[in-house]
Amino acid sequence: MEIWTIWLIIAGVFTILEIFTEGFLVLWLGVAALLSMAFSIFFPEMFTTQVIIWCVSSVLLILCTKKFTDKIKPKVTPTNVYSVIGKRAIVTQEVNTYKASGQVKIDGDVWSAKTEDSEEIIPVDTHVEILRVEGVKVVIKKI
Repeated sequence: MEIWTIWLIIAGVFTILEIFTEGFLVLWLGVAALLSMAFSIFFPEMFTTQVIIWCVSSVLLILCTKKFTDKIKPKVTPTNVYSVIGKRAIVTQEVNTYKASGQVKIDGDVWSAKTEDSEEIIPVDTHVEILRVEGVKVVIKKI
């Protein structure tokens, strides 16, 4: 088997692996393998140089295309439980962390709530902000 066919197989493997990854990193390793394959067609005895071409071109392709690939990555939108962080809510049942009671309404959904300060009591109809989610409760603060 000639060395250029090995580089072609390596390029194919990296291209197939790219299908299962995100970020276009592995794809550039495959493109760099194609560059090494092209070099190996003309200089099959210079394997060390082929490997150097693969390494250098891989790094250059990754660095030169980073800005482009960052723009086309899908933006991650918080979903489910983490989508409530930062939202405003209204207290529907007095929040008393010491008694482990309290509820807030967020976009029509009722959540169990507690405060950061275990001694703080927040009365009904107070507007609050969701700081984070801990288990099944939201941690809130007065606005």
